Amino acid sequence: MFVTDCRREFYDVIVSQRVLLLVASDVDALCACKILQALFQCDHVQYTLVPVSGWQELETAFLEHKDQFKYFVFINCGANVDLLEILQPEEDTYFFVCDSHRPINVVNVYNETQVKLLVKQDDDLDVPAYDDIFRDEEDEEEDSENESDGSEPSDKRRRFEEEVIERTMRRRQRREWEARRREILFDYEQYEYHGTSSAMVMFDLAWIMSKDLNDMLWWAIVGLTDQWVQDKITHMKYVTDIGILQRHVSRHNHRNEDEENSLSIDCMRIAFEYDLRLALYQHWSLYESLCNTSYTSATLKLWSVQGQKRLQEFLADMGLPLKQVKQKFNSMDVSLKENLREMIEESANKFGGNLDKLHQGLDLAKKQLRAIQQTVASCICTNLVISQGPFLYCSLMEGTPDVKLFSKPVSLCLLSKYLLKSFVCSTKNKRCKLLPLIMAAPMDVEQGTVIMVGIPPETESSDKKNFFGRAFEKAADSTNSRTLHNHFDMSIIELKTEDRSKFLDALISLLS
Repeated sequence: MFVTDCRREFYDVIVSQRVLLLVASDVDALCACKILQALFQCDHVQYTLVPVSGWQELETAFLEHKDQFKYFVFINCGANVDLLEILQPEEDTYFFVCDSHRPINVVNVYNETQVKLLVKQDDDLDVPAYDDIFRDEEDEEEDSENESDGSEPSDKRRRFEEEVIERTMRRRQRREWEARRREILFDYEQYEYHGTSSAMVMFDLAWIMSKDLNDMLWWAIVGLTDQWVQDKITHMKYVTDIGILQRHVSRHNHRNEDEENSLSIDCMRIAFEYDLRLALYQHWSLYESLCNTSYTSATLKLWSVQGQKRLQEFLADMGLPLKQVKQKFNSMDVSLKENLREMIEESANKFGGNLDKLHQGLDLAKKQLRAIQQTVASCICTNLVISQGPFLYCSLMEGTPDVKLFSKPVSLCLLSKYLLKSFVCSTKNKRCKLLPLIMAAPMDVEQGTVIMVGIPPETESSDKKNFFGRAFEKAADSTNSRTLHNHFDMSIIELKTEDRSKFLDALISLLS
C-alpha cells in the first residue's frame, strides 16, 4: 500500500526498531541511503546496511537476516516485483520500499499489511483499480438438488436448466473478466520507466521532520542528477524536480552580510547556477571533455577524420587555442595553484574528507568515458550496428578492448545510449533513426553467458519508457532460453550464448 504520511506511517514506526537496509548499487540509491543514515544517526536508530546488486543478492541477504529483523527498508529495489511471493516472509515482517522503478507491482500496491510503498504522491502511477485485477474466489457450485425432495420431474428439469444457464453465464463473465484483466495488466506492465528520485523522497522526509541539512540537500541533488545523466527521466521531469530542489537551495543557503563575513563550522554552501553539460570538464581538459561527451561526440561525429576537423573549427570559431583547451580547465593564479592541494587536504582532514578516493573516482569515470567513446567509434566505423527489423542490434565480441568493463550493467547501459545517439547522427536511413537498440556483451566466458540490454528509441519526444523488459520475458518463455533476470532493471538480462540466436528470432517475431 502507498504510505500517505511518511513520518507517521514509516519513520515513527521504525525509529524504535532494529532495521535492515537493503540498498541497490546505483548512485540515487546510495544518496537516499546517506540521507536515511543521517536521520538514523540523529535518532540513534539501530540498523544494518547490506548493499545488493541484483535479485539473487537481495534474496540471500533476506534469508540470512530474516530471523534477526522484522523491519526491512528497500532502496531502489523491490517495487516492481511481488515481494511477498519472492521472499515468503512471516506475517509479522514488514517491508518499506522506496524505489524509483516503475511500474509498481499491483500486489505491492494493494497489500495493506506488510508492504508499505514510499513514493511521491504526485507521481503519475496509473495503477489499475482493485476490482479490475482482483476477484474473490467463488464458492464451489452446489450440486443439483436431491431427487427425493418430492418435486415433480418437470420442476426439477426446469430448475436444472436454469442452473445450467446461470453457471454458463457466470463462466462466460469470468472468462471476459480474466481477458480484460490480462489486457489491463499488459497495458500497465508493458513499459518500464523511473519515477521520482529516491534521494528526493528521503530528503522530503527529512524536511517534513525539520531535520534537513545542506549535506542531505546535496545528496538529493546528486541523486536527481544521476537520473538525468543516466537518461532515466524526461527533460520535463528533471526541470520540475530541479525546481523543487532549487527552492530548498535558496532556503538553506540564504546569507546576510553578517553571516557572509563570519566564520562558520558548517562551511558548505550550495549555489544554483546554469552549467555546461560537458562530462567532468571542471576535472579534465575542455578538449577531453568535448571528445568524451555523448552529445558533442555524436553531433560532431568525432570518430571520423572529418569530425576531428569540425572540432578544430568549432574551437577556432570560439577563439580558443588548442594549447589552452588541452590543459586543465581550472586555470588559476600560480600562487593559489601551488598551495591549493595542501589547503584542500588540510580542510578535508579536519572534516573527515577523503581526497584520494575522490581523485580515484574521477579517474575511473574518465577511463569509463574514454572506453565508451572508443568503443562507439569502433562500432560505427566497422558497421557493427545492424537493423534486425523492429530494432537495431549490436554485439561486442570477446577480445574487444575494454570488453570486461561492458559486462557490468551500468557501463553497458551507458555505452548503449551513447552508441544509439551516435548512430542516429551518422545514419542516413530515416527508419533506423526511430528504432530502439539491443546491445550484447560477453558476461562470463567460462559459463558461456552474455549480458543484453534494450533501450528505447533516441527521439526528442521520448518518454523514457522501455518495453524490452516484458519483451525479453516473453521471448525467453516462448523459446525456453536459459536466462537470468537478476537485475533490478527488467530491460537487462543474462543469457546463455548458444541460446542467443533463437532468443533474438523470438524477439523479432514478437516485436514485428
